[in-house]
Amino acid sequence: MSPIRLLIAEDEGILRSTLAELLAREDEFQIAATAPDGRAALIEALGQRPDVILTDLKMPKMDGIELTRRIREELPGVAVVILTAFDDDENLFAALKAGATGYILKDASLEEIATAVRAAHAGEGVLSAGLVARVIREFTRLDRMRQDQRRLFAQLTRREIEVLDLLAQGLRNRQIAQRLFLSEKTVRNHISAILGKLHANDRTEAALIAARHGLGGAAKDVPNDSGPGGGTG
Repeated sequence: MSPIRLLIAEDEGILRSTLAELLAREDEFQIAATAPDGRAALIEALGQRPDVILTDLKMPKMDGIELTRRIREELPGVAVVILTAFDDDENLFAALKAGATGYILKDASLEEIATAVRAAHAGEGVLSAGLVARVIREFTRLDRMRQDQRRLFAQLTRREIEVLDLLAQGLRNRQIAQRLFLSEKTVRNHISAILGKLHANDRTEAALIAARHGLGGAAKDVPNDSGPGGGTG
C-alpha cells in the first residue's frame, strides 16, 4: 500500500519540524512538504498534490480556514485536518463549513493526530472528543430550524411566499405588483395576510423573518403545492 503523503502547515517552526519528524517515523506516512504559512502551504499543495494536509488554524498570510476553502476549490481530492489550540464554536464551524475533514486540538496525542490523518485519507471525519457534542447540538439546532421553516411556510399560499420573497428583497408594493402582474391592492391584501400568519407587526419584521428562513435572495425551501386558498392571488 502506498504511504499517505502528508503536508504539514504550521507557523511555529519547532512544532512544525517535530510533527514532521514524529509522523515520518510511521511507515504509513510520507511527509510531502512542510510550510510556515497558509500561502506557502497552498503553493506546496498545488505542486506536491498530497493526500492530506495537516494545518494550523491561525497562520500568517493565509489562515487555516481560507487555506481549507482554497484546497477544496482547487484540489477537491485532498483532505484537510485542522490542528489547533482554538476550541471555540466560531472557528470549529467555520473550518467545517470550509470543508475540513477533521478538527483536532493541539493537546491531542501523536496517535490521535495520526488517527485523524488516517481517517481523513479514508474519507472519514474526526473531531477531538470534546467537540463532538457541540457539532451534534448544532446539527440539532439546524434541523429544528428547518422544521420550523416548513411549518412556517405551510401556512402561506405560494403567491404569499412569492410576495414575501420580494418583500424580503426590499421591494415596495408597486414594484412587487409590477413583478407579479398584480394590482397594488392585491399586494396589500397579500401582505396583510402574511403579517397575520407570521404574527409580524409590520413589513420590516416580516422581511426579517423571511430572510432568516432563506427568502430574499437565498436558496428557498417552499412547498410545491399552492397551499390553502390557491396560488393565483
